[in-house]
Amino acid sequence: MQPKIGSGDLDTKAKHIQEFLDEGDKVKVTIRFRGRELAHTELGFEVLNEVLKRLTSAYNIDKPAAMDGRNMSMTISAKAAK
Repeated sequence: MQPKIGSGDLDTKAKHIQEFLDEGDKVKVTIRFRGRELAHTELGFEVLNEVLKRLTSAYNIDKPAAMDGRNMSMTISAKAAK
C-alpha cells in the first residue's frame, strides 16, 4: 500500500486481511514510501491505524508499526480462541 491509498482500496485491503486472519494466518501490512512521501511518515501510521479500525475480529499486534528503510510495516495475527 501507499500512504495516499483511497478509501475504497483501503476497504478492499482490510477485507482481504480479515479473511486471512479468520483462517488463522499472520498478516504483514506494509506501506511503501516513494520520493517526498518519506518526509511524512505520520501518514503511514494513520493508514495502518485505519486498517486496524476496519478489522472486525480480535487480533494481536505481533510487531508494531516501524520503519524499515523506505517501508513501514507491522505484523498482526488472529487472537487465539479460548
